[in-house]
Amino acid sequence: MNSVVLIIIGALVLILGYRFYGAFIAAKVLVTDPSRKVPSVIHNDGRDYVPTNRLVLLGHHFAAIAGAGPLIGPVLAAQFGYLPGTLWILIGAVFAGAVHDMVILFASVRHDGQSIAEIAKSLLNGRIGLLTSFAVIFILIISMAGLGIPVVNALKNSPWGTFTVGFTIPVALLIGIYLKYLRPGKIAEATVIGMALVLFGVFAGPFVQQMEWAKIITFNDKELSVILAIYGFSAAALPVWLLLLPRDYLSTYMKLGVIFILAVGLIIIHPNLRMPAITQFVNGGGPVIPGKVFPFLFITIACGALSGFHSLVSSGTTPKLISSEKDILPIGFGAMLIEGFIGLVALIAATVLPTSDYFAINSLPAVFDKLHMNPVELPMLSSLVGENLAGRPGGSVSLAVGMTYVFYKIPGLSFVMKYWYHFCIMFEALFILTTIDAGTRIGRYLLQDLFGHAWGPLAKRNKWSNILFFSAAISASWGYLLYTGNVSTIWPLFGTANQMLAIIAFAIGTTFLIRTEKQKYILITLIPMIMVTIVTLSAAFINIFSNYLPKQLYLLVALSALLILMVVWLLIESIIQWRKMLSKKPLVEEEEEVKQMAETGK
Repeated sequence: MNSVVLIIIGALVLILGYRFYGAFIAAKVLVTDPSRKVPSVIHNDGRDYVPTNRLVLLGHHFAAIAGAGPLIGPVLAAQFGYLPGTLWILIGAVFAGAVHDMVILFASVRHDGQSIAEIAKSLLNGRIGLLTSFAVIFILIISMAGLGIPVVNALKNSPWGTFTVGFTIPVALLIGIYLKYLRPGKIAEATVIGMALVLFGVFAGPFVQQMEWAKIITFNDKELSVILAIYGFSAAALPVWLLLLPRDYLSTYMKLGVIFILAVGLIIIHPNLRMPAITQFVNGGGPVIPGKVFPFLFITIACGALSGFHSLVSSGTTPKLISSEKDILPIGFGAMLIEGFIGLVALIAATVLPTSDYFAINSLPAVFDKLHMNPVELPMLSSLVGENLAGRPGGSVSLAVGMTYVFYKIPGLSFVMKYWYHFCIMFEALFILTTIDAGTRIGRYLLQDLFGHAWGPLAKRNKWSNILFFSAAISASWGYLLYTGNVSTIWPLFGTANQMLAIIAFAIGTTFLIRTEKQKYILITLIPMIMVTIVTLSAAFINIFSNYLPKQLYLLVALSALLILMVVWLLIESIIQWRKMLSKKPLVEEEEEVKQMAETGK
């Protein structure tokens, strides 16, 4: 198949999904009300609750949700051929991921910007809310540490990359102050200045690398782990307008700009996809993903089609910043579809490579030798970018090579491919980093909600001691895993844990629809919940018995079992409450209230 045809088909599916399915859910199911006051207006505190321009917030929300998944996941899933990944990205993004994100965002806006755990407590009962809190925090810590790995691997011993990514932090601080105090409301003006500075950081990177003092910003993986945790702490503790919001929305324009340029490059070159539609590895035995297409395709692509992590953003920073309910459709539904399109473009970038070259990059040399394939253009590509590309699994290198492969075909551009390749690597790191900073801030909210119920003073959001304490606690938790290296053994859990969080979010979304008397529409959340439950639990059990136990990875066995237990428990509790709601029986809290009224006579 030609790559341009696939891009056009994908864009049309996503646009039509937004225009019809997304608009239907917003207008008929959720019934968004632009005249209703939102939490950012009611609780405007200049720190966490801040009414924000729709385009700025779309940039922040997209940057927060778009982590490694839409870039790395589809590239790894190319092992099965281009067709399975394409179908799941397009169908999953429209009917699962975008629905998941928008329903939770709407529910949080209607619940005063509360976290997903607090919403569960309000809709179901305190026991389920507490269990949800533990499950979400547990999954979040694993996710943040897991997301930190590709950032550390991309930036270690790379002063070019460290300077380029690090330079975006002072730029964000400058733009935050510019919009807050110097030129309030001048979004377009600030964006031009900010993007110009970000691009300066990109192009200055190779010159910085050649300077004597470059060794000052050359760090190993341990040092970068500490730096990353300190950055997470800063993003969680500082006012949202100062660092998190401007950095994320500026990064979004860079992300979308690169993907747009890549799409244009594909249209100009219009290469055919070299990977077969379906490979022999759909039945297992592949060198990139050891399992079969079911269930591991869905776990691997993750954020490109559906991500539980998005529910934390949709019930974390975004509902506290949204300025009108009319913005819920473009931000909640639209941002996920943009991410789906990025996942599709990443898949195409990987599959235009010669098939043998793709497997040579994504397989260890000993494994690749068993495939009896011969690299086609890999030696030339290695020479072009100035690095040995063989045997570098993980997806990030093959994506950067695929993006480089597209542009080197354009006459006159081969001499800049070395810079373009390294820029693509840094682009991927920047993509992931914006998820880490938003996730850390969300973790602060979740921890404070949990401990605030145990001791009242800890619940005060504007108290500096609380802000610093919980920001440090969540940063130290995932930072410790990243620093010690233990997370490298937890990495296989990342995809499974992420999708288990989606199960929890769908269960809460279904409860919200029932509670708001929209039970005739519950299939929009119930069907994807059932599907992702079957897929994720299957993957978890296969990992335990086919991967972890044979290798004596007992820590992974214990963590997987704990995740399964928590999710199954939450599902059972939710189903019990749904039956009571749908049969019009009193809920647990209502039964207690009726009992107390009967006893006291009041």
